[in-house]
Amino acid sequence: MPEVFINYRTGDGDRTAALIDTELSHRFGGNSTFRASKSISPGAQYPTELLRGVRRSTLLLAVIGPRWAYAPELEDSEDWVRREILEAFECGIPVVPVIEGRRTDRLNRDGLSPELARLAEVQSVRLDMQSAAADLERLGDLVAAMVPSLKSADRRGPAVKDAGAVNNSVGDISGTAVQSRDITGDVGTVIKGNSGAVHTGTGDLYNNSRHVSGGQHFSGDGATYVEGGIQGGVNHSFGRSRRREDDER
Repeated sequence: MPEVFINYRTGDGDRTAALIDTELSHRFGGNSTFRASKSISPGAQYPTELLRGVRRSTLLLAVIGPRWAYAPELEDSEDWVRREILEAFECGIPVVPVIEGRRTDRLNRDGLSPELARLAEVQSVRLDMQSAAADLERLGDLVAAMVPSLKSADRRGPAVKDAGAVNNSVGDISGTAVQSRDITGDVGTVIKGNSGAVHTGTGDLYNNSRHVSGGQHFSGDGATYVEGGIQGGVNHSFGRSRRREDDER
């Protein structure tokens, strides 16, 4: 059942009404809104359908175009823009004026009939084509806040904001995978299921290769691994790094 009734005058706000309908339908579902040209089937009695649509709604959005307040029809008790708004007032349904464009003035109580004067005292929102995306999103947020049943159907959902989030994808691992975040101090290496000596710090490194008779000896701050049919030891010596020299001073 439509929860949001979109009230508008043909020729003065109907395009904005269609835009609002499209946005809200996309965000909350196609059956979330009532707009006469869309929601009343051909052959249906529109007076009955319009009043029923207002009574069943939870919120009425009244699109206020540039000429809305000056339309002589507003003084006519049979004017449907007028009747829909007054029906919402009578049923206790909140009415939110949606001001079209930047040049359209907010409603002035003195310029309205006594029956509609309270509409000028209602907090309104503005929808301008130059900022349509942001204004429509803001209007959708307002609808979600005012209509609880639509909040649960909101397809946009809450934005996820976590500047410090770390997402890693790890696959094809046999053993242990460790992920770290917000670390104060050192980060080490976890080694599991090794066969033989493993060296991850400073100092000399001895390697017993299956191809080298006598093993390999690495000393200094770097190392080169040699594999193949080698007879005899392999010794490498690397110069001390600047950091080590600084530490020894």
